Amino acid sequence: MIRGSRNVGASRITRSACAAVLLSWCALASASPAIISTPELDAYAHKAMQTFDTPGMAVTVVEGDTVTTHAYGVRKLQDAAPIDAHTIFPIGSNTKAFTSAALAILVDQGKLRWDDRVVDKLPGFRMYDAYASSEMTVTDLLVHRSGLGLGEGDLMMFPTSNRSRAELVHDIRYLKPARSFRAGYDYDNVLYIVAGALVEAVSGQSWEDFVQQQILDPLQMRDTQTSIDAAPADKVSLHAKNTTAVRGVGKQAVLATVMTGKVFAPAGALQVSATDMGPWLRLQLDSGQLDKSRRIFSDAAAKMLWTPQTLVPISTLPKPLALAQPQFEAYALGFEVQDYRGHKIITHLGGVLGGVSAVVIIPETHAAFAIMLNSEDVGTLFAVREHLLDTLLGLPSPDWIAGYKDLFDGINAGAVAALKTPAKATSGERGPSLPLTSYIGVYRDPWYGTATLARDGKGALTISFDRSPGMHGTLEHVRFDTFRTHWAMPDVEDAYVTFALAPDGSIDQMTMKAISPIADFSWDYQDLRFTPVRAVK
Repeated sequence: MIRGSRNVGASRITRSACAAVLLSWCALASASPAIISTPELDAYAHKAMQTFDTPGMAVTVVEGDTVTTHAYGVRKLQDAAPIDAHTIFPIGSNTKAFTSAALAILVDQGKLRWDDRVVDKLPGFRMYDAYASSEMTVTDLLVHRSGLGLGEGDLMMFPTSNRSRAELVHDIRYLKPARSFRAGYDYDNVLYIVAGALVEAVSGQSWEDFVQQQILDPLQMRDTQTSIDAAPADKVSLHAKNTTAVRGVGKQAVLATVMTGKVFAPAGALQVSATDMGPWLRLQLDSGQLDKSRRIFSDAAAKMLWTPQTLVPISTLPKPLALAQPQFEAYALGFEVQDYRGHKIITHLGGVLGGVSAVVIIPETHAAFAIMLNSEDVGTLFAVREHLLDTLLGLPSPDWIAGYKDLFDGINAGAVAALKTPAKATSGERGPSLPLTSYIGVYRDPWYGTATLARDGKGALTISFDRSPGMHGTLEHVRFDTFRTHWAMPDVEDAYVTFALAPDGSIDQMTMKAISPIADFSWDYQDLRFTPVRAVK
């Protein structure tokens, strides 16, 4: 769920429906008298959060030299502790801009060039395709034109993994591309992990230490954590509507399963407070300038970070949301560049299990803002984002809250209906083709690793994803040689598991597909191709 695209259709961020919740909320700083009215923003934020049942949100707004923070709601449902300006939120893929900035610093130091070949700086780096292996540049790592499919390889780290960052970088060579190198845009996370490994190889420091010392410390971002597992007292809990078969439908609940581990940090592990987002946004607006005598990165690097590289396909929004439809959209280095109602903006989305964020920079007005939620309610995120854009640009604003509610209610209703549609009457109760003992064994996918099928004490078939600690469960027969998972780990998207037989009746391969039609793309079950390794004795 570590993502970037602002485009609703392309990003497929987890959708949320509406239910009521009591919210405790407060604004923590006076807004600039120039544009932002604190009472007006407070009222809008409160309405959006009530509409989409959002537990908590923090907003940072930069207008020229003025930085304001605004905090709403609670850190955790059923807990009165309010969110404040120093409460930290995971920002998911908004981490990517920090990784790109780290590489920019190394370019300024003369240790890298943007067109350096990755293989020359990171020996042993390989892609599936020999040409991509030899020709991929530092820039290519950051702009989603590698040929990998949408989210391909995310299950190497999502929601957790026992592999190291070095192991993941090595195993990327087994990811079969969906298209030719540099042929088009498909959002990925795994190559930002390679970018983090490149920072380590060139600087001699871990990605975490380099970002801390070169970016966070100079900016005095004292609340920010480089580890997703860091748990300071003033940290939000994460929430989702996951009590039904369709994530986004039902009651809001505290997540039992969240993303953990070190491996994916360069792609999406930062946790940041509203206070700390202020200096980061000002740094972007000031083209890398820290103060009158110091820079974090050069003006040339700042221009490079915002230079469009890969065109992003645009999905059509429904008429009530048409004003938010960009006319152009391209990916730069950790940011997207697009237009909003005729104005150029620099932006990115971020998400982890249970939390989403947005960063928006408006160069022409020297303004920027960040929004962070402790839930997956992108209706709140998008409505507040559009409202702030309209306010900062002085534009009349439609009813974004109603528009996004209608959109996501429709998406969720379609998903619910799809899951209720009965299977075609083709002897649905027939099968499986083999005795359950014949499915038992170890299966290997080239990039993921192994999955083990066994039987529990009650005779039920079980499945375990061996590189994802805790990701195991039972298999229920559906029809023919297709089963479905019931994961023991809460909040994990279930999947269909289908076995293909060889001519002699033995198992040839095992494939998977998410059951929910709107499952997040990081559950990339469809990219797995397991083949039998050995029977379990």
